[in-house]
Amino acid sequence: MHTDQKIFDEAVVLHHLRHYLPAQAPLKDFVHHNTLHAFDNFSFFEALQKANSTFGYKTALSLKEYRKLFQEGVVKEDVLNATILNFKDDNSLAYWESLVLNQDLSDDSIPQIGLLKAFWKSHFKIDLDMLVHPKLFKLIGAYLDQGVSEKRFPYPEVTFLEAVRALQKNSLVSVFQSKKAVELLHDSKTTITSLLECIVGDPTYFEHYLFDQQFAHPGWSGMVATVEEQPATLLDQRKISLQDFIFLELLLEIEALDQSIGLDKLPLSAAVNLGAPFVLFPFKEVDRYWKVIAIWQEALEWSYHSQVLQGLVQSTAKEKTATPSFQAFFCIDDREESIRRHLEQAAPDCETFGTPGHFGMVAMYQPESGKFYTQVCPGSLTPKHLIKEKGRAVKNEKDIHFHKASHRLFTGWLLSQTIGFWSAVRLFFNLFKPQVSPAHSSAFEHMEKAATILVEHKDNAEENGYQVGYTVEEMVEIVYGLLKSTGLTTNFAPLVYLIGHGGSSTNNPYYAGYNCGACSGRAGSVNSRAVAEMANREDVRKALEIKHICIPSTTYFLGGLHDTTRDEVTFYDEVTLSKKLTEAHTTHRAQFDKALSHNAKERSRQFLLTNSKRDAIKVHKDVKNRSTALFEPRPELNHSNNTLCIVGRRSLTKSVFLDQRAFLNSYDYKQDLNSIQLKSILQAATPVCGGINLEYYFSSVDNEKLGAGSKLPHNVIGLFGVANGIKGDLRPGLPSQMIDVHAPLRLMMIIEHYPEVVMQLIQNDTELWNWYKNEWVKLAIIHPETKAISYLSQGELKSYEPPTNKMETLSDLETVFENHSTNLPVYQLNVS
Repeated sequence: MHTDQKIFDEAVVLHHLRHYLPAQAPLKDFVHHNTLHAFDNFSFFEALQKANSTFGYKTALSLKEYRKLFQEGVVKEDVLNATILNFKDDNSLAYWESLVLNQDLSDDSIPQIGLLKAFWKSHFKIDLDMLVHPKLFKLIGAYLDQGVSEKRFPYPEVTFLEAVRALQKNSLVSVFQSKKAVELLHDSKTTITSLLECIVGDPTYFEHYLFDQQFAHPGWSGMVATVEEQPATLLDQRKISLQDFIFLELLLEIEALDQSIGLDKLPLSAAVNLGAPFVLFPFKEVDRYWKVIAIWQEALEWSYHSQVLQGLVQSTAKEKTATPSFQAFFCIDDREESIRRHLEQAAPDCETFGTPGHFGMVAMYQPESGKFYTQVCPGSLTPKHLIKEKGRAVKNEKDIHFHKASHRLFTGWLLSQTIGFWSAVRLFFNLFKPQVSPAHSSAFEHMEKAATILVEHKDNAEENGYQVGYTVEEMVEIVYGLLKSTGLTTNFAPLVYLIGHGGSSTNNPYYAGYNCGACSGRAGSVNSRAVAEMANREDVRKALEIKHICIPSTTYFLGGLHDTTRDEVTFYDEVTLSKKLTEAHTTHRAQFDKALSHNAKERSRQFLLTNSKRDAIKVHKDVKNRSTALFEPRPELNHSNNTLCIVGRRSLTKSVFLDQRAFLNSYDYKQDLNSIQLKSILQAATPVCGGINLEYYFSSVDNEKLGAGSKLPHNVIGLFGVANGIKGDLRPGLPSQMIDVHAPLRLMMIIEHYPEVVMQLIQNDTELWNWYKNEWVKLAIIHPETKAISYLSQGELKSYEPPTNKMETLSDLETVFENHSTNLPVYQLNVS
């Protein structure tokens, strides 16, 4: 059969497939992203309906869940009423209230993906996926393996398909048993198109068949597509393509069909009346059911966001005029919102800032004796520089239980019969007294405190295409960008801390998701230390004076790292401090320690089995133990409940309790009237914070299809992914233990600036405008002088009047933390 290329174009369809497949990278580069990125050219609610009707994803809460939140008071009645009025059409208000509150509505659409391949089961009574997937997953998992297997896959230097051909030809155990499959494998004229002709027949069904096939295991297909596009995401790189992967799966299907029903029953279109070809992505207006869903989702979001906007415009905090005792930069990460608040309470005369945790440094990093480079900047950026570690004194601990000999038949049996007993005893005691072991991943191990890092570029040093270190001119741009974008250009304190962040956990394949997203899932220690060193250089400071930033000679920058799981902070290069600054630093460390203990207590209120009513120091000890417990699937709650990103001065947020739900990016509009710095901030914060928020949203509303399900049955596959068992699909998205307390609200970006400036900026940037116009991220703008609020709705800027009642004001939140484990409302805080 000759295929009409106008009906099926292999290259076009493969491109189409890649667009819709999950885009999650291997575990080491776990970076959050918009799960429904393929639909981002549609408005948010249009995309929800399309993804649901095409793939069968549950893209929002059910009506039952929304109505329960209304009954519990989470969705406010006045907000719901206002939302109904905003969404209703020519039908009466009573009609829409009945739809929203009472009628038993349902979505009757039938997902298109899966309908075509279902004919194998309904007509021939065979489960083709069960016959093909185990062998397919075993082959691809072995080929991509990064170190779980003791031996590498044969022929790792060639492509996946070439390696399979070589195995078939040279191995004692053949990959294929069917003569037809072997013949097609070695025939150079065999293509995906010719294989589809054999299996399906009619080319009008080819695209749908491939979508059915690949979305029967979207995790594996998405991983292959990602590795093909970004081969460096695997440390031990492989030559893999989605085309080869599909080719092999089609061959395995031919073999399975040959051995089950016989090839004489093929093609499918000749044996079965398939009906008219399906339209995979039909145009469909948002129907009545999805309009009701939109009303509920908007009402849920505005029930909280209205409180936030009310709190921000009622804020009474003032900008600092006196020189602070110290200044501390933290990442914008929502987990740092609370530590900044507690630090400002422990040290009322300090000043804190928020900025992306790579501190403007775009680089690769190589620890001493490390084989590979790791990226320590946002994944969307392309580093040209390399920072190297020197003088590492401590080697990583080893444990014989993890020795490769334990995987072998005889030595594995011998080890289990000898030290296996003691291992069981140690495991038993670890349940009651968790301890750090070689299985523990510590944020502080990324870079050794006693080692040094090579920051300055000398002797034109290059390595594998990267410039080793930075020139003075490059350092100046990094430090200037950091200070100018955050508004710290005068009134420097004697000590300025740059605090990166990372997370620690044990037995947790998602460890990278607990680290800094701005550092590509690594701890921010290298960045904080390197940029502090740059800022301390005399030649850098002299160059900054030309740019009107004068850092006093009495000011010193010090790098540090906050372990958000254990609530610990370590500081780097303390020995370089003068005697006077050492004394001041000792005082500040005590204030940091107090803040860390209170921060741990605040976080503990949502931890099971932790008594939050005890003294903060005792609670802090329990929180540290959680991070080393083998049985603890939730070492911390990470970005749960994130729903805000606020870009503005600290005075806007300092007196408002935001319950660890806000990314805070420091920004002073008065120093950026032409919005140059704001553009850079939004170009980074919108996709990063929006991606985090949307991955949490979709993993929360459909944890089985858009998330990873429970961690408990997960097996790590090849050190690059997780699957249920050893023969299941890779699980993209987040596990239930990372989202089980998450409220699925979209992110609201709140910017302190003139509305006309912000609108001009985002409308002139196509990518930014797409995020906000289609409302994947919501936008609110607070006028810095009048505090009038504008918000973007359906592409138009509208004014918003927040509630005028006085918010509850609290002086001490500790009692609240001790008695409430659920999300808290917005409070005003008594602060100086």
